[in-house]
Amino acid sequence: MATVDNVSVSSAVGVDGNSFTTSIANDQLTNEDFLKLMIQELKLQDPTKPMDSQQMLATQMQMSTIDTNQQMLAAMNNLSNAYTQSSLASASNIIGKNIEDGNISDSGVNKAYTVRSVENYDGVTQVVAQEILYMEDKIMMTNEDGSTSYVDYDVDGSIIGPDGELTGYKVALQNVGEPLINNGELVILDETNDQVSDHPYVLSGVTGPVYSDVLTTLPFESIQKIF
Repeated sequence: MATVDNVSVSSAVGVDGNSFTTSIANDQLTNEDFLKLMIQELKLQDPTKPMDSQQMLATQMQMSTIDTNQQMLAAMNNLSNAYTQSSLASASNIIGKNIEDGNISDSGVNKAYTVRSVENYDGVTQVVAQEILYMEDKIMMTNEDGSTSYVDYDVDGSIIGPDGELTGYKVALQNVGEPLINNGELVILDETNDQVSDHPYVLSGVTGPVYSDVLTTLPFESIQKIF
């Protein structure tokens, strides 16, 4: 038995007294390994029946082609990995920013998202984002100690208390997220939809997005606008 770079080659002697190879224990042969095996084969061949030189040359060329292809494949894998890391690093710069992907919402406007994170899945760079459902004019209330705090309200205008429960009051809305103003004051309604004249609520002058509770995964390459 001969060994070529951890490749075990088993040989045997035939009835004619010639030695021949019976098995190879490793299929990861390089071009250099093949040359060593071919030299060993030449040493063991029958001088009266030499090997076909053209066949040996063709086999060597095949091994050279395989070796070249393996090196090219390794280089392409390294290039692909480098590109993936570069793409992921570029995508991370848009975390926290708003994006559009060209899709249209049910209301007929471009869907917009805020990017929360980026990830790589099977070589594809993706962004994980929350869809912006609509923009909302924020309101505030004056507390008993004179301080102010932001107040949440839902799509129907129902005001939500600090405990997450409905307060029984509503903000009259012109459109979703757009409170109605009358004589410079917010129009607030009670549980019977009657207008309340004495209330602690005022417009804050700040507008902010209202998000979907569901995270959306988008291909990085689908992004058409960043703002």
